[in-house]
Amino acid sequence: MQTATSPAAPQGVRELQIGPEREGQRIDNALATLLKGVPKSLVYRLLRTGQVRVNGRRAKPDTRLAAGDRLRIPPVRVAERSPLQAPPAARLEEVAAAVIFEDRHFLVLDKPAGLASHGGSGVSHGAIELLRAARPGQALELVHRLDRDTSGVLVLAKSRAGLTGLQAAIRAGEVTKQYLCLMVGHPAKARFSVNVPLRKSVLQGGERMVAAAADGKPALTFFQEVERYAEGRLMQATLGTGRTHQIRVHAAHVGHPLAGDAKYGDKEANRHFRARGLRRLFLHASHLGFEWEGRSYAFSTPLPDDLRGVLDALAR
Repeated sequence: MQTATSPAAPQGVRELQIGPEREGQRIDNALATLLKGVPKSLVYRLLRTGQVRVNGRRAKPDTRLAAGDRLRIPPVRVAERSPLQAPPAARLEEVAAAVIFEDRHFLVLDKPAGLASHGGSGVSHGAIELLRAARPGQALELVHRLDRDTSGVLVLAKSRAGLTGLQAAIRAGEVTKQYLCLMVGHPAKARFSVNVPLRKSVLQGGERMVAAAADGKPALTFFQEVERYAEGRLMQATLGTGRTHQIRVHAAHVGHPLAGDAKYGDKEANRHFRARGLRRLFLHASHLGFEWEGRSYAFSTPLPDDLRGVLDALAR
C-alpha cells in the first residue's frame, strides 16, 4: 500500500492511498493487516460507527478497495503485546504435510479441521502464519478462506498476479467450489437448489451471523445427494455465489441444517450425531477449479478420516 498522510488530517488520523497490491481486497481484511495488534472486535466497531471512510464515504466490512482509493483510519490505541512465540515444530510439520499442489503462482492445502485460515480472535497461528514461518522470505497470501472447523481445499498465492487474478475470477463467479456436507434428515428431492438472499451482520465482539432475508445479497447453492443414511443425507453443495456461511444458512433455511453446526444447526440432532462420533461441523471443501492464463487448475480432496468414520457409524 502506498502511504500518503494528509497534512490537514487531525493528529493520529491516517489517510492512505490504496496501491495496486490491495486491489479488490475487503476493507476489514486490509484493516486487520494495517492495524497490527488491534482486536477484530475493535476493527468492526470502527467500521460500524462510520469512523473508517473510503473516498470520504462510510465503509462497510465488505467494502472492496480499489487502487487509488483514499482510506481514512481514525486514531487507534494499540496495546503492547508480547512477541509472538514461534509455532511448535509439530504444527509446521502438519501444515507442510497438508500441501497437495504447488507451482510458481499457487500453493494448495488440504486444510485439516481445527486449523484456522489465519491467526486472530484467540488463534496465534493459522495456516498462513504457519506456512510463512516454515518458508521464511517467501511471499504467501490467502486467496480465500475456510472456517476453522471446515476441512479441505485452501488456495494460497505465491505471486501477486496469482492473488489478484484468482480473486478476480472468484468475484466474477468463474471458480467452481464444491463441498461435501451431511444434512440432517431427509430432503424431499435428491437434487435441488436454494436461491435465497442472505444478510450478514456483525455482533458485538466481532462474531459474524448470517440470515436469510429479502433485503440481503443474492445467494445460490446447488445441492445434490451423494449417499443416503437413515439419519441424514451426504450432499454435494456447489456454490453459485460465495457468501459467508452460505451453505450452512441455506441448509438450515430448507429445514435440513448441517450436522454438527453449533451456530445454525439443530441442538438435539447435533447431540445425536455426536454420539455417532461427530466432533465438529460436517463440512468439507472437496473441490475447487478455475482457469487462469490459459491453464486449467482443479484440486480435489477426499473426506477426512474423522468424517468418513461418522458415515461408517451411520451405515451400521
